[in-house]
Amino acid sequence: MNTSDGWRPRRVPEVRGRASAPRTPIDYAKVGRSSVRRRARGMTHSEAVAGLEEAKQQAHLDRRDESAADDGGRRAAELAEWQRIVQLLAATGGPYDPAADVVVQEELAEDRRREEADRAEELARLGGAGQLDRSVPSRAGDEAARDLLEENRDYRAAKVDAWLARSLADQSGHYADPATRAAAVGSLPVPVRARAALLVALARTGAPIDGDLEFVGRLAQADPAATNALAAWLETAAAVKGGTA
Repeated sequence: MNTSDGWRPRRVPEVRGRASAPRTPIDYAKVGRSSVRRRARGMTHSEAVAGLEEAKQQAHLDRRDESAADDGGRRAAELAEWQRIVQLLAATGGPYDPAADVVVQEELAEDRRREEADRAEELARLGGAGQLDRSVPSRAGDEAARDLLEENRDYRAAKVDAWLARSLADQSGHYADPATRAAAVGSLPVPVRARAALLVALARTGAPIDGDLEFVGRLAQADPAATNALAAWLETAAAVKGGTA
């Protein structure tokens, strides 16, 4: 059985770039753990033991290679992960399934929280700089990032709300997907959805809706139900005018 994914350790290159555009450093240990989990998927305990032995042999060979000395901690992380999976399967027997691995799921949850925090910071920065407009596409997870800003009482959450409402009304970004728009009922606050509904209704009347239209946001925030009622009335009026009602 060959558990290798073809990776050969090499000296980790120094990241060079402009100081104004820092890059997130690669977590080689995390890459190594993920690689082991992919290879171990479906393995029984005995197969995982064989995988661990092969990894140990490869690590021994790599120690003779000076160029492999600095691998960012990947090889050590791989060995530790093989050992952990072997211990786990000693109790369960297998097959190994990352989806049922508590350690893996906790790491994934932490990754999601970190991504949400990073996205919230990005949206807040753009909103504060007046750059959160149609040129910035919405994407999956933006609702959670928006909730995080509100929980932190960040004043820029209002800018993000306006941007999300516009994206929902335009059916742009990830809201181009009908299923995502339907899911917005449970993932976006009522005022944001009401704001989007009124923007759509105004557009169907032929009224220009370019620009901020701050009054739409104020109406939706003050009385979402009345805003939705106004949107429905405008939709009906536009349909009658167009001869479709």
